[in-house]
Amino acid sequence: MEIGVTLYEKIIKEVVPVSSTGTAELTKLLENIYRAVNIGLVNEMKIVADKMGIDIWEVINAASTKPFGYKAFYPGPGWGGHCIPIDPFYLTWKAKEYGINTRFIELSGEVNTMMPQWVIHKVMDALNDKEKSLKGANILVLGLAYKKNVDDTRESPSVMLMELLREKGANVFYSDPFVKTFPKMREHFFDLDSIELTEGSLNRMDCVLLSTDHDHFDYEFILQHSKLIVDTRGVYKGHYQHVVKA
Repeated sequence: MEIGVTLYEKIIKEVVPVSSTGTAELTKLLENIYRAVNIGLVNEMKIVADKMGIDIWEVINAASTKPFGYKAFYPGPGWGGHCIPIDPFYLTWKAKEYGINTRFIELSGEVNTMMPQWVIHKVMDALNDKEKSLKGANILVLGLAYKKNVDDTRESPSVMLMELLREKGANVFYSDPFVKTFPKMREHFFDLDSIELTEGSLNRMDCVLLSTDHDHFDYEFILQHSKLIVDTRGVYKGHYQHVVKA
């Protein structure tokens, strides 16, 4: 333990030692699980709000004005990265050795895992409203990374969205300034490069699916030149005839 503290003191401003490696690992898992459960909660609330015709992002912003007792988490098309979609389930597995069912972890996993399917249904409904089928439609997924302003695609919900779209017969494209070519992945493959967002490329798309809200995207330009946008990140505030929040 002392060796570890000595090592990390050289690169970290504050090292917080604990009594054992088990405590340290469970600390890391608790932080991951805290995010997983809260993301699952807000994703479920998004579905409820959608059915009620209420903007969940407006609700979250209003709740955030409370000066104590509330921390904002934001919904999206699912969860991603190496930590929260995977690490909490190590604890689920280990807890079974002690006769414990970790219900919060498993419930959050169910909610977050089904979010891509829910988003695809929103895309289908949005296209239907324009008398367009998902099969044969040109769909552009904005953002391949699992979160904004990074190039990390591990467990990215964007990839699952692309898989679901392809399964339903859509012509799938993506644009991501951080991921120029679709990377080698264990379970997924698309022979695609990131496309440049131009007036022409956007006009060719039947739907733009905003999955990862990179700051590099020119959202006003995208809004002006897209026929239909399905926004999973709450980028577009207010109401636009061709923007569907999902």
